[in-house]
Amino acid sequence: MKLYEYESKELFRRHGIPVPPGRVADTVDEAVKAAEDIGLPVVLKAQVLVAGRGKAGGILKAGTLDEVREKAARLLGSEIKGAKVTRLLVEKAADIADELYLSVIVDRVGAKPLILASSEGGVDIEEIAKKSPEKIVRRTVDPFIGIRDYEARLLGLKIGLPKKLIGQWVKFVRGLYEVFMEYDADLAEINPLAVTRDGGMLALDAKVIVDENAVFRHPELASEELRDARDLTEFELKSRQLGLSFVELDGDIGIIGNGAGLTMATMDTVAYYGGKPANFLDIGGGAGSELVAKALGFLLEHPRIKVVFMNIFGGITRCDEVAKGILEVLRERSVKKKIVIRLTGTNEEEGRRMLREAGINVFSTMDEAAMKAVELAREV
Repeated sequence: MKLYEYESKELFRRHGIPVPPGRVADTVDEAVKAAEDIGLPVVLKAQVLVAGRGKAGGILKAGTLDEVREKAARLLGSEIKGAKVTRLLVEKAADIADELYLSVIVDRVGAKPLILASSEGGVDIEEIAKKSPEKIVRRTVDPFIGIRDYEARLLGLKIGLPKKLIGQWVKFVRGLYEVFMEYDADLAEINPLAVTRDGGMLALDAKVIVDENAVFRHPELASEELRDARDLTEFELKSRQLGLSFVELDGDIGIIGNGAGLTMATMDTVAYYGGKPANFLDIGGGAGSELVAKALGFLLEHPRIKVVFMNIFGGITRCDEVAKGILEVLRERSVKKKIVIRLTGTNEEEGRRMLREAGINVFSTMDEAAMKAVELAREV
């Protein structure tokens, strides 16, 4: 479960990690009042659970109250990488001299917490790992002992911190490790960890991801309803209400399969031929016409999907029932998007006949159908 930045920073405060003065705002007026109380200049930060929000325009600096009002109005109600902004974190702007990186993750090979530190923060750590791996310092921690001060000091010295900052650095490392362990996290990250011009250090951003299997141990983090919904997109929430097994991706070819394995293989095949799957949608074995119609109608409503690729291998699922569901959707609505169908298995002949009489071409192999779906998506 991903925590919002303001939630992560509250955990940081509890464990002695300095963060900028800030307040959450749900309206423009609340943002202006927060800026008045905190003092200008401030930074308005969209509270969304997506990476790269800064580059996407989700973090704006404001030097006057008029700017706060204008920029808060611009952010609230907008979308950052598909996530709607309903809440802002208004923070005092920091006078930054340098930016560092610090995180604790799970070393799954060594089965231990792993601390990562770098002298280069504020950028994608993956890019640093690729281009300058020597700039990332790693240290595994024995969970039965915990992080010791000398280990934290060594990390700071290895990334080139001046000795006058080492005392503060140790507090950051210890505090972040405590957050990671106490809340059963998969990740606890500060990026950037700012060194200010007055010689202080602040966690300018905060990211904590709690292991979903351990969320029940931390009811204080969010209600059950919020825990279930916070990582879901608008369409994923809607799919839950419809009872569909759906995961949203960032492509433009809608995928429907019967069985998780076949659905994933369909996504892989589309990608192999140069297409980008927009989703995973598994209607399962034994799906009847009603479920087929519900799934197809749902994908046709998605604004990003150009083509729907339905890949059915009928074992328990009957091909004539699938055809019935498809025809039901086509009768009830004006469908402008292309639909590519691969249909084989139980009652295949009847299903193909029904679709053929409706003027719908059906493919026999997944590869043929995938290539056609990719071709049609490129033409749109």
